[in-house]
Amino acid sequence: MQIPTLGRKRTASQRLRLAPLSPRKPATVLCDLIKEYLDDAAVHDIYRAYLFGAQAHDGQIRRSGEPYIHHPIAVAEILAELRLDSRSIIAAILHDVIEDTSTVKNEIAAEFGDDVAQLVDGVSKINQIEFDSKEHAEAENFRKMLLAMSQDIRVILIKLADRLHNMRTLDALTPAKQRRVARQTLEIFAPIANRLGLHQWSRELEDLSFSHLYPVRYRAIAKALNKRQGNRRSVIKKLLGAIERELEAAGIKAVATGRKKNVYSIYKKMLRKRRPFEELHDIYGIRIIVQSVEDCYRALGVIHSLYKPIHGRFTDYIAIPKANGYQSLHTTVFGSFGESLEVQIRTDDMNRTAEAGIAAHWIYKADVPDDVKPRQLARQWLLDLLDTQKETGNPREFLEHLKIDLFPDEVYVFTPSGDIKKLPRGATALDFAYAVHTDVGNHCAGARVNHELVSLPTVLTNGDHVEIIASDSATPTASWLSYTVTGKARATIRQFLKQQRRDDAIDLGKRLLARAIKTRRFGRKRLTDDQKHALLDSLGVANWDDLLNDIGLGKRLPSMVAKQLLPPRRGKKEGGQSYMADEPLAIHGAEGMLVNYARCCGPVPGDTIVGFFTAGRGVVVHIADCPNTAEYRKHPDKWVHVGWAEDVQGEFSVTLRVDAQNKRGVLAGIATAIAEQNSNINNVEVFERDGQFSAIRFTIDVSDRVHLARIMRRIRRDPGVVKVSRNKG
Repeated sequence: MQIPTLGRKRTASQRLRLAPLSPRKPATVLCDLIKEYLDDAAVHDIYRAYLFGAQAHDGQIRRSGEPYIHHPIAVAEILAELRLDSRSIIAAILHDVIEDTSTVKNEIAAEFGDDVAQLVDGVSKINQIEFDSKEHAEAENFRKMLLAMSQDIRVILIKLADRLHNMRTLDALTPAKQRRVARQTLEIFAPIANRLGLHQWSRELEDLSFSHLYPVRYRAIAKALNKRQGNRRSVIKKLLGAIERELEAAGIKAVATGRKKNVYSIYKKMLRKRRPFEELHDIYGIRIIVQSVEDCYRALGVIHSLYKPIHGRFTDYIAIPKANGYQSLHTTVFGSFGESLEVQIRTDDMNRTAEAGIAAHWIYKADVPDDVKPRQLARQWLLDLLDTQKETGNPREFLEHLKIDLFPDEVYVFTPSGDIKKLPRGATALDFAYAVHTDVGNHCAGARVNHELVSLPTVLTNGDHVEIIASDSATPTASWLSYTVTGKARATIRQFLKQQRRDDAIDLGKRLLARAIKTRRFGRKRLTDDQKHALLDSLGVANWDDLLNDIGLGKRLPSMVAKQLLPPRRGKKEGGQSYMADEPLAIHGAEGMLVNYARCCGPVPGDTIVGFFTAGRGVVVHIADCPNTAEYRKHPDKWVHVGWAEDVQGEFSVTLRVDAQNKRGVLAGIATAIAEQNSNINNVEVFERDGQFSAIRFTIDVSDRVHLARIMRRIRRDPGVVKVSRNKG
């Protein structure tokens, strides 16, 4: 074979001495692999990339002590085993040259083309950027990877192969770093491989991670698995022979092979079922490869005639494929040796997709269409993740959403029109609403599952027919986060709440600042733009809304902002005024998230109230004589003089204590009395004082103080009630 030379000229000091390949060269195995399916021109280009990479990494040594070039060559070999195209192989060889050497992207583009340069740049890490925390850096790393993947899906194939080889050589690192890398691999990279249909890589990544995180458990399960396999080897061989004979007799050409679960999946099953290894039975399985979809269903009939199927353990992934394009028939039967056995039936094409996922459709053919199903599904998943990332400013939230979306278990539900929606296991009716459309989720008021009305937290199961009931008045609340599991739903809800919180904070800040300014100069004149700009410059705040937002959130006191805006009033002593002397801030009862009503005393319209600034929560309203306000009274600058507006509306939570005789029917009578006065009971607690009396604590909703008094009078008329009092802290 003629050795190619690099396309650009080099100086004598830069020129790499080119020599024919020998068995000792790290690229020998790679070239042998790629010769099996690539033409000579592609092989020459790949070898040229090896020379370029060897020159760039010259003198660099891995932690294991071998020359650094061995790592990118090994990554390329992993991809060559899947028969990927030559551009992917070249990018794999060069994937670390931008990060770890002086080589720049333009050099790679000039030598090997823009497409290879883009692939290498997409895989490269982002160590040059400084972050606030390791978590932020990790999230940003994945964000960049997702962006590159959305442009060219081969980026993730190279990245996963890179991680797979790093995991194979993880022993060279310190134990602490081994655990950190293994945990990240188990939580992110193995699920990504599984999500993209790369099950062979996913299983190896899981087992390698598990062996470094829990080495003792790994060795114990692996030893027990090998021992059982030895005992069952002859039985499995006879079983495979019997299956192939029956299929041949039925006129079905098929190949049956045995398979065992990987160590980590067995460990997860032990945890999930809370059973020791000895009590697990469906560890081994049979895979049957046939020639057509029709043969899949015919083979299923043969298997069920040979062995008794287990009820509820059949899944048709051919009619309803998984989100990553996986197709197969799964059934569990009782084998001839008295243990349950999982049987997978699929065609050769399905098997190739099952083992290699999107890579099965990205082999060396350059004209693979973009509408190939696994590739299309993978790109759509990436775009959905990127939409979620755009709505998420917090790195921790983004990583949480990424991990949620990598859950392998799925449920399949139907829309009213008969379309199928795939959701992670545990998804609720609200998750389904957001899966249909963001606006449907944001205005979801209820749902019908299988034509019956259900609440939004209802967990969906396979085959459910789901219809969403929308209302313009329905909007997300913080409680929705407690019963959503999909990343899209959680990100959208959080974004809505953040925007709502900001709008509330700006509105409250505007009112507080206007009141503070009016107090300082008797309401004369409006603020000029020059005054606003001067204040923003002195405070280092970008715009006026940001300042109002800070005031509403309690991060800045309106009195101090007003003081910086305006000189002191003539004849007024600075610093001697309390907010309690000012005109009260009107409370309407529906200010949103930034006016909170204290749970300790439960203020209601008609009570004398006082507000206190709490950083991040805005104004917290208490009854004026609430004992919990004693500490706040030491800081008069944080008081807010508040009062109820004339048009106050809404329902307010208040707690009542009822001392009653300990006899049958008293609790029901009190509850009826409360309901008769158009009040809702939110919570009831009963405390037995002695044998004759009990103390009952009710948390109820009232509209104002008059409504509360009417309820208390009605309760007192019950003959079993001794005393009724309101809890004020």
